[in-house]
Amino acid sequence: MSEEIRQALLKGKPLVVQPKETEEDVVLNMSLRPKKLSEFVGHKDIVDNLKISIQAAKQRKEPLEHVLLSGPPGLGKTSLSHIIAHEMNSKITATSGPAIERAGDLIGILTNLEKGDILFIDEIHRLSKVVEEFLYPAMESFQIDFVIDKGPYAKTIKFNLKPFTLVGATTRTGLLAAPLRGRFGIFYNLDFYKIEDLAKIVKTSAKILGMGIDDDAALEIGRRARGTPRIANRLLRRIRDYVQVAKIDKVNLETAAKTLDDLGIDKAGLDDLDRKVLKLVIEAYNGGPVGVESLAASLNEEVDTIADTVEPYLLKAGYLKRTSRGRLATKLSFAHFGLKYDREKQEELF
Repeated sequence: MSEEIRQALLKGKPLVVQPKETEEDVVLNMSLRPKKLSEFVGHKDIVDNLKISIQAAKQRKEPLEHVLLSGPPGLGKTSLSHIIAHEMNSKITATSGPAIERAGDLIGILTNLEKGDILFIDEIHRLSKVVEEFLYPAMESFQIDFVIDKGPYAKTIKFNLKPFTLVGATTRTGLLAAPLRGRFGIFYNLDFYKIEDLAKIVKTSAKILGMGIDDDAALEIGRRARGTPRIANRLLRRIRDYVQVAKIDKVNLETAAKTLDDLGIDKAGLDDLDRKVLKLVIEAYNGGPVGVESLAASLNEEVDTIADTVEPYLLKAGYLKRTSRGRLATKLSFAHFGLKYDREKQEELF
């Protein structure tokens, strides 16, 4: 531990790290995000269970148990964390795994929390091992141990924390260490949304944005939003730009379809990168199997981009299969591009 951190802690002045806000965060923090559980669309089972947990914690006048939210990006993990804070009448401190570089940064954040506060850590699987070790006693017994001095003069000081709730969000549950995962009392996995739920979100967002929109147009946006509310809201904002310039009062099916076509979002909700991935598997690798590293190298993209952003929806929608030998294009992928699917040829590759 650095001298700066040690002196700050001994003087009772914790170091608080403010995570850098990305452009995406600015967009997400707009008024389209639901504020209460009653406004949260979809994931009815999760919402119902969360209501019970929150009500029970409030009746006992205790902080909510630590919550782990997992699932692909854009499904509402950040929104749920803010809703939890609102429902618990607590203050929320938001940061992310990569932003907490040193143990001293985490100690500064933890010592600044009041009783019942929510600490939200996005991409929690990207915490460094050293920081993670400090988190274990903090989650379990609301204490942190830090070492001062070195060699024979080294001694451990135990620092008591005020009871808090940690809400962790991750897109890669498999990368979480078992000891960390086991310390969460509540665990929810968010899946892709149904088209009808996305249409409800689009209608609500359009009302907030002051837009008129037909039911058919909302369904079309929901159909092309890849099962993700964040994408649905992003597409809606692009359509708002179009109707504003074209001086259109109300968005109908034709307007929505034309705008989405112009944006490169096809009827299945696939964008340019999705189509590039599928075409590469079909044309360059004869339908697969092919490893994700080879795909990323051929497309000049990061492996994480393919694995976290592109693959989850293509796998869920049935365009790709994940096998022990790599990714395999399905019959649906061939049909999407109007190509003939040779099943015998595909099976020979195994």
